[in-house]
Amino acid sequence: MRGELIDIGGRRLRAVRQGPAGGPLVVCEHGAFGCAADWAIVQEKLSDLGLRSLAYDRAGMGHSDPGPEPRDGRAANEDLSALLDAAGETEPFVLVGHSMGGLSSRLFALTRPERVSGLVLVDAVTPDALDLPGASAAVAAFGQLLRLASFAGRFGLMRPVSLISGNLIGLTGEAAPEKRRIHGSAVHARWAAAEVLQWPATASLAGAAELPKNLPVAVVTAGAAHTRKPLKAIQEIPAMRSRFGHIDHVARCNHANLLGPRYADAIVRGVEHVLVMNPARGG
Repeated sequence: MRGELIDIGGRRLRAVRQGPAGGPLVVCEHGAFGCAADWAIVQEKLSDLGLRSLAYDRAGMGHSDPGPEPRDGRAANEDLSALLDAAGETEPFVLVGHSMGGLSSRLFALTRPERVSGLVLVDAVTPDALDLPGASAAVAAFGQLLRLASFAGRFGLMRPVSLISGNLIGLTGEAAPEKRRIHGSAVHARWAAAEVLQWPATASLAGAAELPKNLPVAVVTAGAAHTRKPLKAIQEIPAMRSRFGHIDHVARCNHANLLGPRYADAIVRGVEHVLVMNPARGG
């Protein structure tokens, strides 16, 4: 197992810390059915720039112990806050959220603004996305699909599937087989489903208020600006409302490989933007 298991009060979350000591911390929040391994390429690139980062597995997923239900954004954020405290991370940090992780990241920035110095939303779900035609039905179907994956995983049926779809990001090194093992895990799928079934509740919580206008927000999406126009228009809103916004539509990539070696530089640019533009740092 890469990383370490950190006790947050009777249960443990797996965290992968990378980069030199000192300086601002970048916290990476994975998407639905994801894990800390998803961020391996991004973490390497951040480390090469002298930035330190932390990626982790949410409760029940990857190598982390399960947590109390319901597994909505509040529960995820309580765990993240406890993890950072246990890890001795007390300074404000940059929060980077991919896909459904963007909802809990937004909620964290709303409810714990003193802890977040900048927000990077990576092809992220926004609260308004559920208003798009067919979105609610698709989320419900995804949750049921993950439940089926959990059932299939008990009999080892997800292992061959993981060989095909377990590394769409394009991970290398230790992270690649780790991602495939987790992708084929029945326990992982069970707790991923628990989160997805709480997606509407988390969206409601995350959409209850607007982000502070002085919070630097970078939005990085998969695909050129002219693709998926209704969704991209919604995804842009947090950056457009920020006084320190940044928008980057990355052509020729998809939702998964945006985190991979070919396209992850766009995410790093988003991180650099919010670090430079943080008002507390003189941006």
